[in-house]
Amino acid sequence: MSISELVDETIAAIGPLDQAAVSAAEARQGVLTKPPGSLGRLESLSIQLAGIFGQAIPAITGKAVIVAAGDHGVAAEGVSAYPAEVTPQMVFNFLAGGAAINVLARQAGADIVVIDAGVAVDLDPHPGLTIAKVGYGAGNIARGPAMTREDAIQCLEVGIAAAIERADAGANVIAGGDMGIGNTTPSAAITAAITGADVANVTGRGTGVDDAGLAAKIDTIRRVLETNQPDANDGLDVLCKVGGYEIGVLAGVMLGAASRNCAVVVDGFISGAAALIAWRLCPVAAERFIGGHRSVEPGHNVALDAMGLTPLLDMNMRLGEGTGAALAMHIIEAAARCLAEMATFAEAGVSDRDDG
Repeated sequence: MSISELVDETIAAIGPLDQAAVSAAEARQGVLTKPPGSLGRLESLSIQLAGIFGQAIPAITGKAVIVAAGDHGVAAEGVSAYPAEVTPQMVFNFLAGGAAINVLARQAGADIVVIDAGVAVDLDPHPGLTIAKVGYGAGNIARGPAMTREDAIQCLEVGIAAAIERADAGANVIAGGDMGIGNTTPSAAITAAITGADVANVTGRGTGVDDAGLAAKIDTIRRVLETNQPDANDGLDVLCKVGGYEIGVLAGVMLGAASRNCAVVVDGFISGAAALIAWRLCPVAAERFIGGHRSVEPGHNVALDAMGLTPLLDMNMRLGEGTGAALAMHIIEAAARCLAEMATFAEAGVSDRDDG
Protein backbone atom coordinates (compact mmCIF):
# COMPACT_ATOMS: atom_id res chain seq x y z
CA MET A 1 0.00 0.00 0.00
CA SER A 2 1.38 3.38 -1.01
CA ILE A 3 2.10 5.79 1.83
CA SER A 4 3.78 8.79 0.17
CA GLU A 5 6.35 9.25 -2.55
CA LEU A 6 9.23 9.80 -0.11
CA VAL A 7 8.27 6.96 2.24
CA ASP A 8 7.63 4.57 -0.64
CA GLU A 9 10.98 5.39 -2.28
CA THR A 10 12.79 5.02 1.04
CA ILE A 11 11.30 1.61 1.76
CA ALA A 12 11.99 0.45 -1.80
CA ALA A 13 15.67 1.38 -1.37
CA ILE A 14 16.11 -0.97 1.62
CA GLY A 15 17.31 -4.43 0.67
CA PRO A 16 19.00 -7.39 2.34
CA LEU A 17 22.61 -7.22 3.51
CA ASP A 18 25.33 -7.38 0.84
CA GLN A 19 26.14 -11.09 0.88
CA ALA A 20 29.41 -10.72 -1.02
CA ALA A 21 30.67 -8.34 1.66
CA VAL A 22 29.38 -10.66 4.39
CA SER A 23 31.24 -13.61 2.89
CA ALA A 24 34.45 -11.63 2.50
CA ALA A 25 34.28 -10.42 6.11
CA GLU A 26 33.65 -13.97 7.34
CA ALA A 27 36.67 -15.19 5.38
CA ARG A 28 38.89 -12.45 6.80
CA GLN A 29 37.73 -13.20 10.36
CA GLY A 30 38.89 -16.76 9.75
CA VAL A 31 42.50 -15.77 9.07
CA LEU A 32 43.06 -13.05 11.69
CA THR A 33 45.58 -13.76 14.45
CA LYS A 34 43.21 -15.33 16.96
CA PRO A 35 41.36 -18.59 17.45
CA PRO A 36 38.15 -18.58 15.35
CA GLY A 37 35.25 -17.12 17.31
CA SER A 38 37.43 -15.91 20.18
CA LEU A 39 36.26 -12.31 19.84
CA GLY A 40 32.67 -13.45 20.18
CA ARG A 41 30.09 -10.87 19.24
CA LEU A 42 32.72 -8.46 17.98
CA GLU A 43 33.18 -10.88 15.10
CA SER A 44 29.51 -11.27 14.20
CA LEU A 45 28.99 -7.53 14.59
CA SER A 46 31.84 -6.74 12.21
CA ILE A 47 30.35 -9.14 9.66
CA GLN A 48 26.95 -7.48 10.01
CA LEU A 49 28.59 -4.07 9.50
CA ALA A 50 30.27 -5.36 6.34
CA GLY A 51 26.88 -6.43 4.99
CA ILE A 52 25.23 -3.14 5.98
CA PHE A 53 27.90 -0.93 4.41
CA GLY A 54 28.55 -3.22 1.45
CA GLN A 55 32.25 -3.25 2.33
CA ALA A 56 34.37 -6.35 2.92
CA ILE A 57 36.30 -4.34 5.50
CA PRO A 58 33.72 -1.94 7.00
CA ALA A 59 34.87 1.57 7.87
CA ILE A 60 32.90 3.88 10.16
CA THR A 61 32.92 7.34 8.60
CA GLY A 62 30.77 9.21 11.10
CA LYS A 63 28.26 8.80 13.92
CA ALA A 64 25.12 10.73 14.76
CA VAL A 65 22.34 10.68 17.34
CA ILE A 66 19.06 12.21 16.17
CA VAL A 67 16.98 13.19 19.21
CA ALA A 68 13.28 13.84 18.57
CA ALA A 69 11.06 15.54 21.14
CA GLY A 70 7.29 15.53 21.47
CA ASP A 71 4.57 15.79 24.08
CA HIS A 72 1.67 13.42 24.76
CA GLY A 73 -1.92 14.15 25.68
CA VAL A 74 -2.04 10.87 27.61
CA ALA A 75 0.20 12.50 30.25
CA ALA A 76 -3.05 14.02 31.55
CA GLU A 77 -4.01 10.50 32.70
CA GLY A 78 -1.26 10.60 35.36
CA VAL A 79 1.00 8.04 33.66
CA SER A 80 4.24 9.92 34.40
CA ALA A 81 5.96 11.03 37.58
CA TYR A 82 7.06 14.27 35.87
CA PRO A 83 5.01 17.19 34.51
CA ALA A 84 4.78 17.88 30.77
CA GLU A 85 6.82 21.09 31.25
CA VAL A 86 9.91 18.91 31.48
CA THR A 87 9.85 18.17 27.72
CA PRO A 88 10.72 21.71 26.53
CA GLN A 89 13.03 22.22 29.51
CA MET A 90 15.02 19.15 28.53
CA VAL A 91 15.17 20.25 24.90
CA PHE A 92 16.92 23.40 26.06
CA ASN A 93 19.23 21.26 28.19
CA PHE A 94 20.16 19.26 25.06
CA LEU A 95 20.85 22.47 23.18
CA ALA A 96 23.00 23.77 26.06
CA GLY A 97 25.03 20.55 26.05
CA GLY A 98 24.11 19.60 29.61
CA ALA A 99 22.18 16.33 29.25
CA ALA A 100 23.48 12.78 29.54
CA ILE A 101 23.22 12.28 25.79
CA ASN A 102 25.45 15.31 25.20
CA VAL A 103 28.13 13.84 27.44
CA LEU A 104 27.95 10.35 25.97
CA ALA A 105 27.73 11.51 22.36
CA ARG A 106 30.76 13.75 22.86
CA GLN A 107 32.68 10.79 24.25
CA ALA A 108 31.61 8.62 21.31
CA GLY A 109 32.46 11.31 18.77
CA ALA A 110 28.86 11.46 17.57
CA ASP A 111 27.05 14.54 16.31
CA ILE A 112 23.68 15.39 17.87
CA VAL A 113 20.63 16.60 15.98
CA VAL A 114 17.66 17.83 18.04
CA ILE A 115 14.24 17.90 16.39
CA ASP A 116 11.06 19.49 17.77
CA ALA A 117 8.61 16.94 16.38
CA GLY A 118 5.65 17.85 18.55
CA VAL A 119 6.49 19.75 21.72
CA ALA A 120 3.31 21.31 23.13
CA VAL A 121 4.74 24.85 23.22
CA ASP A 122 6.63 26.98 20.72
CA LEU A 123 10.39 26.80 21.24
CA ASP A 124 12.73 29.68 20.61
CA PRO A 125 14.87 29.28 17.50
CA HIS A 126 18.34 27.87 18.13
CA PRO A 127 21.06 26.92 15.67
CA GLY A 128 21.12 23.38 17.08
CA LEU A 129 17.34 22.89 16.88
CA THR A 130 15.35 21.70 13.88
CA ILE A 131 11.77 22.84 14.31
CA ALA A 132 9.63 20.36 12.40
CA LYS A 133 6.57 20.47 14.63
CA VAL A 134 3.88 18.16 13.32
CA GLY A 135 1.51 19.20 16.10
CA TYR A 136 1.39 20.56 19.64
CA GLY A 137 1.52 17.24 21.43
CA ALA A 138 -0.08 13.96 20.32
CA GLY A 139 -3.70 13.35 21.20
CA ASN A 140 -4.73 11.65 24.43
CA ILE A 141 -4.65 8.05 23.23
CA ALA A 142 -6.73 6.92 26.19
CA ARG A 143 -9.63 8.79 24.58
CA GLY A 144 -8.91 8.66 20.85
CA PRO A 145 -6.17 8.44 18.22
CA ALA A 146 -2.74 10.04 18.63
CA MET A 147 -2.80 11.76 15.24
CA THR A 148 -4.17 11.70 11.72
CA ARG A 149 -2.76 9.53 8.95
CA GLU A 150 -1.39 12.69 7.32
CA ASP A 151 0.39 13.64 10.54
CA ALA A 152 1.90 10.16 10.82
CA ILE A 153 3.22 10.32 7.26
CA GLN A 154 4.70 13.76 7.98
CA CYS A 155 6.48 12.33 11.04
CA LEU A 156 8.04 9.57 8.94
CA GLU A 157 9.12 12.06 6.29
CA VAL A 158 10.73 14.39 8.85
CA GLY A 159 12.73 11.47 10.24
CA ILE A 160 13.73 10.17 6.81
CA ALA A 161 14.95 13.61 5.77
CA ALA A 162 16.97 14.02 8.98
CA ALA A 163 18.67 10.64 8.56
CA ILE A 164 19.46 11.22 4.90
CA GLU A 165 20.95 14.62 5.75
CA ARG A 166 23.30 13.01 8.31
CA ALA A 167 24.18 10.19 5.91
CA ASP A 168 24.97 12.70 3.18
CA ALA A 169 27.20 14.53 5.69
CA GLY A 170 29.22 11.34 6.22
CA ALA A 171 27.56 9.46 9.09
CA ASN A 172 27.07 5.74 8.57
CA VAL A 173 26.21 4.84 12.17
CA ILE A 174 22.97 6.57 13.18
CA ALA A 175 20.93 6.28 16.37
CA GLY A 176 17.63 7.75 17.44
CA GLY A 177 16.98 9.33 20.82
CA ASP A 178 13.77 10.59 22.40
CA MET A 179 12.38 13.17 24.78
CA GLY A 180 8.72 13.30 25.69
CA ILE A 181 7.03 13.12 29.07
CA GLY A 182 4.50 10.28 29.04
CA ASN A 183 6.05 8.50 26.07
CA THR A 184 6.54 5.10 27.72
CA THR A 185 2.75 4.76 27.61
CA PRO A 186 2.41 4.91 23.80
CA SER A 187 5.57 2.82 23.54
CA ALA A 188 3.96 0.09 25.65
CA ALA A 189 0.79 0.33 23.58
CA ILE A 190 2.79 0.04 20.32
CA THR A 191 4.76 -2.91 21.66
CA ALA A 192 1.67 -4.75 22.87
CA ALA A 193 -0.19 -4.03 19.63
CA ILE A 194 2.57 -5.19 17.27
CA THR A 195 3.93 -8.15 19.24
CA GLY A 196 0.65 -9.37 20.74
CA ALA A 197 2.20 -9.37 24.23
CA ASP A 198 0.01 -8.74 27.26
CA VAL A 199 0.01 -5.12 28.38
CA ALA A 200 1.20 -6.05 31.89
CA ASN A 201 4.30 -7.67 30.36
CA VAL A 202 5.36 -4.59 28.38
CA THR A 203 4.58 -1.83 30.87
CA GLY A 204 7.18 -0.48 33.29
CA ARG A 205 7.56 2.41 35.68
CA GLY A 206 8.81 4.92 33.10
CA THR A 207 10.07 7.95 34.97
CA GLY A 208 9.45 6.19 38.29
CA VAL A 209 5.76 5.78 39.12
CA ASP A 210 4.94 3.83 42.30
CA ASP A 211 3.03 0.54 42.50
CA ALA A 212 -0.37 2.23 42.40
CA GLY A 213 0.77 4.40 39.53
CA LEU A 214 2.00 1.34 37.63
CA ALA A 215 -1.33 -0.45 38.07
CA ALA A 216 -3.18 2.63 36.85
CA LYS A 217 -0.80 2.94 33.90
CA ILE A 218 -1.47 -0.67 32.87
CA ASP A 219 -5.22 -0.03 33.06
CA THR A 220 -4.77 3.11 30.95
CA ILE A 221 -2.85 1.24 28.26
CA ARG A 222 -5.50 -1.46 28.13
CA ARG A 223 -8.04 1.31 27.57
CA VAL A 224 -5.79 2.84 24.88
CA LEU A 225 -5.83 -0.40 22.89
CA GLU A 226 -9.55 -1.04 23.41
CA THR A 227 -10.41 2.51 22.35
CA ASN A 228 -8.21 2.66 19.24
CA GLN A 229 -8.03 -0.96 17.98
CA PRO A 230 -4.74 -0.55 16.06
CA ASP A 231 -4.04 -2.97 13.20
CA ALA A 232 -0.99 -4.95 14.33
CA ASN A 233 0.04 -5.64 10.73
CA ASP A 234 -0.01 -1.98 9.67
CA GLY A 235 2.79 0.09 11.20
CA LEU A 236 1.27 3.34 9.99
CA ASP A 237 -2.08 2.52 11.58
CA VAL A 238 -0.38 1.70 14.89
CA LEU A 239 1.52 5.00 14.76
CA CYS A 240 -1.64 6.98 13.95
CA LYS A 241 -3.72 5.44 16.69
CA VAL A 242 -1.41 4.87 19.65
CA GLY A 243 1.94 6.50 18.80
CA GLY A 244 3.48 9.91 19.23
CA TYR A 245 5.13 12.53 17.05
CA GLU A 246 8.67 11.87 18.23
CA ILE A 247 8.13 8.11 17.91
CA GLY A 248 7.03 8.56 14.30
CA VAL A 249 10.04 10.72 13.54
CA LEU A 250 12.36 8.08 15.02
CA ALA A 251 10.71 5.38 12.89
CA GLY A 252 11.42 7.60 9.88
CA VAL A 253 15.03 8.07 11.00
CA MET A 254 15.49 4.30 11.05
CA LEU A 255 14.00 3.84 7.60
CA GLY A 256 16.00 6.74 6.17
CA ALA A 257 19.26 5.50 7.67
CA ALA A 258 18.64 1.94 6.47
CA SER A 259 17.91 3.21 2.95
CA ARG A 260 21.40 4.76 2.86
CA ASN A 261 23.11 1.55 4.05
CA CYS A 262 23.80 2.94 7.51
CA ALA A 263 23.93 0.95 10.72
CA VAL A 264 20.87 1.83 12.81
CA VAL A 265 21.57 1.67 16.54
CA VAL A 266 18.35 1.06 18.47
CA ASP A 267 18.37 2.74 21.88
CA GLY A 268 15.87 2.01 24.65
CA PHE A 269 12.15 1.44 25.00
CA ILE A 270 10.86 4.40 22.98
CA SER A 271 13.38 3.81 20.20
CA GLY A 272 12.46 0.13 20.35
CA ALA A 273 8.79 1.00 19.79
CA ALA A 274 9.79 3.22 16.86
CA ALA A 275 11.88 0.35 15.49
CA LEU A 276 8.84 -1.94 15.66
CA ILE A 277 6.90 0.53 13.51
CA ALA A 278 9.77 0.77 11.00
CA TRP A 279 10.05 -3.04 11.02
CA ARG A 280 6.34 -3.44 10.32
CA LEU A 281 6.62 -0.99 7.43
CA CYS A 282 9.78 -2.67 6.06
CA PRO A 283 10.74 -5.99 7.69
CA VAL A 284 14.11 -6.25 5.91
CA ALA A 285 15.20 -2.97 7.52
CA ALA A 286 15.82 -4.89 10.76
CA GLU A 287 18.88 -6.50 9.16
CA ARG A 288 20.50 -3.08 9.56
CA PHE A 289 19.38 -2.64 13.18
CA ILE A 290 21.82 -3.11 16.07
CA GLY A 291 20.38 -3.38 19.58
CA GLY A 292 22.39 -0.85 21.56
CA HIS A 293 21.37 -1.83 25.08
CA ARG A 294 18.71 -3.59 27.11
CA SER A 295 16.45 -1.14 28.90
CA VAL A 296 15.06 -1.80 32.37
CA GLU A 297 11.62 -1.25 30.82
CA PRO A 298 10.18 -4.76 30.32
CA GLY A 299 8.60 -3.97 26.98
CA HIS A 300 12.00 -3.31 25.46
CA ASN A 301 12.98 -6.98 25.70
CA VAL A 302 9.73 -7.95 24.03
CA ALA A 303 10.36 -5.52 21.16
CA LEU A 304 13.97 -6.61 20.66
CA ASP A 305 13.02 -10.29 20.72
CA ALA A 306 10.30 -9.73 18.13
CA MET A 307 12.84 -8.18 15.75
CA GLY A 308 15.51 -10.78 16.49
CA LEU A 309 17.88 -8.27 18.10
CA THR A 310 20.25 -9.09 20.96
CA PRO A 311 21.45 -5.90 22.71
CA LEU A 312 25.15 -5.20 23.09
CA LEU A 313 24.91 -3.78 26.62
CA ASP A 314 22.87 -4.33 29.77
CA MET A 315 23.54 -1.37 32.08
CA ASN A 316 20.23 -1.12 34.01
CA MET A 317 19.53 2.09 32.08
CA ARG A 318 16.12 3.61 31.31
CA LEU A 319 16.85 7.24 30.45
CA GLY A 320 16.29 7.26 26.70
CA GLU A 321 17.69 10.26 24.81
CA GLY A 322 19.87 7.85 22.79
CA THR A 323 22.20 7.29 25.74
CA GLY A 324 22.44 3.51 25.48
CA ALA A 325 22.97 3.74 21.74
CA ALA A 326 25.79 6.27 22.19
CA LEU A 327 27.53 3.90 24.62
CA ALA A 328 27.14 1.03 22.18
CA MET A 329 28.84 3.03 19.43
CA HIS A 330 32.18 2.36 21.14
CA ILE A 331 31.65 -1.38 20.75
CA ILE A 332 30.42 -1.01 17.18
CA GLU A 333 33.53 0.93 16.21
CA ALA A 334 35.74 -1.58 18.04
CA ALA A 335 34.21 -4.42 16.02
CA ALA A 336 34.88 -2.67 12.72
CA ARG A 337 38.43 -1.74 13.68
CA CYS A 338 39.36 -5.24 14.82
CA LEU A 339 38.33 -6.62 11.45
CA ALA A 340 40.16 -3.87 9.60
CA GLU A 341 43.33 -3.47 11.65
CA MET A 342 44.23 -6.90 13.04
CA ALA A 343 46.93 -8.75 11.14
CA THR A 344 46.30 -12.04 9.41
CA PHE A 345 48.40 -15.07 10.29
CA ALA A 346 50.31 -14.66 7.02
CA GLU A 347 50.95 -10.94 7.57
CA ALA A 348 52.15 -11.45 11.14
CA GLY A 349 54.21 -14.53 10.46
CA VAL A 350 52.22 -16.41 13.08
CA SER A 351 51.43 -20.07 12.63
CA ASP A 352 47.75 -20.85 12.14
CA ARG A 353 46.11 -23.74 13.99
CA ASP A 354 47.08 -27.22 12.96
CA ASP A 355 43.97 -29.21 12.10
CA GLY A 356 46.01 -32.13 10.82
